[in-house]
Amino acid sequence: MALAAGCAAMLAACGGGGSSSGSGPATGGVTPAPSPTPTPTTAGCSLSARKDWVKNQLNEWYLFPSLLDLSASQTANSSLEDYIDALVAPARAQNRDRYFTYLTSIAEENAYYQQGQVDASFGFRLGYDSSSNRVFVIEAFEGAPALAAGIDRGVEIVQIGGQAVSTLMAAGGPYSVINALGADTVGLTRELVIRELSGTTRTVSLSKAVFALDPVSDRFGAKVIDDGGRKVGYLNLRTFIGTAEPDLRAAFADFKAQGVTELIIDFRYNGGGLIAIAAFMGDLMAAGRRGQDFGYITFRDSKSAENETIGFDPQPESITPTRVAFIGTSGTASASEMVINGMQPYLGTNMALIGSNTYGKPVGQIALDRPDCDDRLRAIALKIENANHQGEYYTGLASTVPNTCRAGDDIGHQLGDPNEAMVRTALDFLAGRSCTAIASASATATASISGKVGTPAPQKNLLTPAQPRRATDLELPGVH
Repeated sequence: MALAAGCAAMLAACGGGGSSSGSGPATGGVTPAPSPTPTPTTAGCSLSARKDWVKNQLNEWYLFPSLLDLSASQTANSSLEDYIDALVAPARAQNRDRYFTYLTSIAEENAYYQQGQVDASFGFRLGYDSSSNRVFVIEAFEGAPALAAGIDRGVEIVQIGGQAVSTLMAAGGPYSVINALGADTVGLTRELVIRELSGTTRTVSLSKAVFALDPVSDRFGAKVIDDGGRKVGYLNLRTFIGTAEPDLRAAFADFKAQGVTELIIDFRYNGGGLIAIAAFMGDLMAAGRRGQDFGYITFRDSKSAENETIGFDPQPESITPTRVAFIGTSGTASASEMVINGMQPYLGTNMALIGSNTYGKPVGQIALDRPDCDDRLRAIALKIENANHQGEYYTGLASTVPNTCRAGDDIGHQLGDPNEAMVRTALDFLAGRSCTAIASASATATASISGKVGTPAPQKNLLTPAQPRRATDLELPGVH
């Protein structure tokens, strides 16, 4: 079975599948990824041969065979990426494959899933406000250049290399800002003018570097909040990679030791990852549920032998939650949505979605590898359902979850702060206090930035590429 072989990954902004990219935890520190194998000039790795290989793989595995355009011209679509886009264009037109099928590097992706290695970047996540053409840091990562320079959540990026961000946004929108930040090259340097939450501005020179992503931040990622004498467990999971397992075990062991039964699970920027880690997270909320089903993985009819039932496997750290508030946004996708959807049959009205509607990706990719060319084709090949066979949430989970509470991303407070708007609203739900429902799939939240309420929420506008081409683009939306 695909999952039994440890090969499942739900990819970003978006949703899993099978892969050999490592579903277990890494066993050591981060080391530089092996250099991708240079594309040989032999016929086996010629552009035409690679196009033929991609077409054949999709024809065999793609979840929506009737939505493949196998007549797409190799000549008219000169690059391999353009050809893949043309092959899956009918599925894209029906909102079934929003750039989830793409070609990437085996070496690069393995380094991410197995070790948490993020390609050269400044190590911050950016969100933008289109109404004012402003760009803000909404998260900064430990061990990366930005946080080392004192740049953290709530900081505004005013200039990049002498160019005003407002001018860049007015001229070309968020993609102009992405271009100004430069290529993902180790050592590439940019001079930034930033504005602190206090209003103070300063100039900082940052150089891009490879860093190890901590799936659960040691600063704010897991804690027990005292809400008027009630103990509430808070967990912020950044992504579902192999190295998340030890962090998740430690968090739930602490919750169990402190008698926590009410949880806030913060997935607000979590674009997905490995199905195996999503299932493991379900296990940690399944004490006493051995023998019950977490969900189902289903392939196309011709690949039905790969179908799998995911059963709960409670761990020593597992608890039985009584109420759970899941924090989500449009950046919440794939494996994150799988966990939320998977817990609905068991929590019912004792769970809620806090924030805004999620992305909507009830499908997953498998990894189809051609090592000689360092080619990994990520292809949509499976769909995800919970124990009640509920799936098909292409418009997000807001219309499926029993309770919803609208809240904005309050970047004036650190993640995990009980005064932060989404966390505060989650605490309200858990305590039985009233909240305002998420009105619809298109409802927009408001953010509170330095006490100013009414700015469109950055989580609705993560600074992401127009066409993601790798796992980190999808699963770490907005990271640069």
